[in-house]
Parts: sequence; C-alpha cells; structure tokens
Amino acid sequence: MIFPKWLKDKDRIGVTAVSDGVNDPLDKKRFENAARKLCELGHEVVFTENVFTADEKGRSSSGKVRAKQFSELLDDEKIKCIIAAKGGNYLNEMLQYIDYEKICSNPIWFQGYSDNTCLIHTLTTKYDIATIYGNNFGDFGMEDWHLSVQDNLALLRNKKNSFDGYDMYQDGFVDRITGYEGYKLEKNVNWNSQNAEKVSFRGRLLGGCLDVLLFLQGTKYDNTLGFIDKYKHDKIIWYFESFATDSENLMLFLWKLKTIGWFEHCAGIIIGRPLFYNTYSNTSYEEAVLYGLGDLGVPIIFDCDFGHKPPRLPIINGAIATVTCENGRGNIYYHI
Repeated sequence: MIFPKWLKDKDRIGVTAVSDGVNDPLDKKRFENAARKLCELGHEVVFTENVFTADEKGRSSSGKVRAKQFSELLDDEKIKCIIAAKGGNYLNEMLQYIDYEKICSNPIWFQGYSDNTCLIHTLTTKYDIATIYGNNFGDFGMEDWHLSVQDNLALLRNKKNSFDGYDMYQDGFVDRITGYEGYKLEKNVNWNSQNAEKVSFRGRLLGGCLDVLLFLQGTKYDNTLGFIDKYKHDKIIWYFESFATDSENLMLFLWKLKTIGWFEHCAGIIIGRPLFYNTYSNTSYEEAVLYGLGDLGVPIIFDCDFGHKPPRLPIINGAIATVTCENGRGNIYYHI
C-alpha cells in the first residue's frame, strides 16, 4: 500500500471540483474563509477554475476539463493534498480522462466523500494508493472549527492516529445565513453494535458511499476482488454509508456484493448514518443491512461518525486500523 507523504509546514493544498462546483455567493465566502484559515495554519490553498462553476445539471465542467484541472494540481510539486470541492453525481465522467500514471509517479492525498467515492475507490483498489474518505473543502470554511475538522487536518499532518467518535451530530442539511456556520448539532451520537457491550476488530479499511459503489462495481475502475485477495491476511474492515436509498434496494445490493465475494476475509463492518432512507416494507435501515450481511458472522456497527450527516471521522481508505465500540462510543486507531 502506497501512503502519500504527510503534509508539512508550507505544503500547499489543492482544491478542484471533480464532480459539482459551487456558485452560490455564500459557498464562495465559505471557501475563501477556509483558504484563509488554512493559510494561517501554514498551508496555501490553490483553487482550480472549475471550483466556482456549476451548471444547472450539477457539473462543474466537462469530465475532460475536470481531469485536466486535476492533473494541473499534480504538476505543482508543492501540493501534497487535493481536497474535492464538493460531491455530486457525475465524477464518473472524468475517470476515463485521468492520467493515472502521473498519479502513481507522484502520489499525493486525495480526499472527499459522497460522489468522490468514484476516485477514492479506484485509486485504492486499482493503484494501491491510500486515500481519505473525509470532509469536502467547504467544511474547512466554518468560522469555529468543529473537532472533526481539526482531526482531519491533524491526520493529514500525521499528528494524530487515534480518533474518538463525537458527542452529537447534525441530522440532515441546514440552510446557511452567513456562510460561516458550523454544524447544527441536534442529536446524540450512539454507535450501535447490536447489543454487544464491546466489540473490537482489526483490518484494512475499504468502502465509501454505497450509492456510488453500486454503479462502480464491476467496471474497469473497480478492482475490489483483487484488492481483498492481495490483503486477505490483513482482513478487510468495510465502511459504508448512503446518500439516498430504500430498504429493498439496500437489501438486494448488499446481497449482490456478498455473492460476488466482496465480504471474503471481512473482519467487521461499520455503517455511517444514512441521509435519505425510505422503506416500502416497514424495514428499518439496520434490518435491511442485517438482511444482506447478518449471516457473515462478523461485527456490524451502525450510526458511526462518517458520511453525509456530520461530523465525520477521517477514514484512510486502505489503511490498517482497529475499530472499537463500547457503550455507544467508538474509536478508530490507525496502525501507520
């Protein structure tokens, strides 16, 4: 597994819109504030042109242009991390245009969540490069950083390798007034290990947004089966969360992945809080997951701190970690 170099003082951070961009004035204020705050901490931020463009269909630019601007950031030797501007629906359009040889010759951190699973999963499973399933760039623009944002930067700087779950979470999207708001923390966090007092398991992390993995699976940009076979002695910790799904599709999708062999050599599974979940059969999210994966005989922990409902623990895709859950509290410890 290739681990990019950690951020050091004066290293630059690149930001590009690999999926959708931002054109709302409040979002632009937030991004500029994020750049200012990171600069104060020693990291100049470089924006590509498409960060502040977005068409009515949810694209910052064409897939070819997005790949070109991503590549331009790789040409800057001072940039050691690229953070996605935001998620969206169409990152897949740029996959065919990416210069993967250039990434392999100069591996740097790529970070984002949601639709960014496309590139995160591809880089890790096909090219053995560790990536980060974590905040998109806008999260760095809140005026008073939540601990999770501090944790994210601490991870990128290799200043911290043990991360505890947080106390409260935001239950959905919240409209902004100033652009500098933090999370609206409304509900108590409770990692749910299905009545087990304590569970702990170790393995190599792999996963992302289920909605994205559904269409990425089986394409030439997916090498999941090869990856888990290569690292079978480490075992795999799967992490999943969903943007918008329903109980029936969730059950069938997980069943499909299981029959394909994704859960061979699985040490355990952690599930993030779902954003939009519907059921037409009075089936809870937990029941749907257990229908598909409950017979694996491995620990499954629900309502963990990652995904579309912040705050988010930074997850290193491809890293070996120990996940612990006890009395509703969780921890991820990286063995790096």
